[in-house]
Amino acid sequence: MTLRSTLRLVGAGLLCLLFLFPALAQAKKAATGPTPQQAWEMLKASNARFVAGKPLRGHQDAARIQLADASNQADHAYATVLSCSDARVPVEIVFDAGIMDLFVVRVAGNVVKTDEAGTIEYGLAHVYTPLLVVMGHTKCGAVSAVSAQVQGTDLTLERNIPPLLSPIFPAVRTAMHDHPEAKGAALVPFAIEQNVSQAISDLFVMSPTARKMAGSGKVLVKGAIYDLASGKVRWLPQDKVNALLQAAEKNPQRVMEAMAPLK
Repeated sequence: MTLRSTLRLVGAGLLCLLFLFPALAQAKKAATGPTPQQAWEMLKASNARFVAGKPLRGHQDAARIQLADASNQADHAYATVLSCSDARVPVEIVFDAGIMDLFVVRVAGNVVKTDEAGTIEYGLAHVYTPLLVVMGHTKCGAVSAVSAQVQGTDLTLERNIPPLLSPIFPAVRTAMHDHPEAKGAALVPFAIEQNVSQAISDLFVMSPTARKMAGSGKVLVKGAIYDLASGKVRWLPQDKVNALLQAAEKNPQRVMEAMAPLK
């Protein structure tokens, strides 16, 4: 065998390993970690502890810090959570979680654009979390601003904020259509809930990976609203998420190529 042939075989072997190791890691996580349903039950129980004022505050000690330095987050994280950046919604605290428990994505208005979709894809496909939660919250300032704008109040904001909030406009308009009786501030709660659905829909349209993992049952996608007054997370009906996935699969504007080169 020539040196060139040997190098080709070695190169082919390394390439196979690059594809095999993530698959093996994901299979290991699926075998040893919580199922999607179990991960959701864990979040429900942890939020109940927080609301009751009896948090365990686990995974926050020196041993966990050392473990984080020595191990891969993919071996431990059980949920990806997209939430608003609002300081009143500290995700790990309201879910009584510690280091390496949650893969958290935070952005004003819990919207999904390219950066958020890519980060969520990383959480699902590389951290192997079996659960994705898209969580809005009561009295959301981002949704309130867009609701006011749509209802006729002209707002001028810092340059980079309007494009950030652009995905919220369809949610507000849908809320207005579905609840014509709701005027002014009364529209906001409906718009906040619709905005969670809009973010899930936007993710499904933008991400073939999210569609595939949700459709295959590898990942459970849940919508939620965090109540500022009580600290309780209210979970939205699963049939709504299922309908959003089905609609995205039929949407002619859905992205089809799941992978892209790193440039």
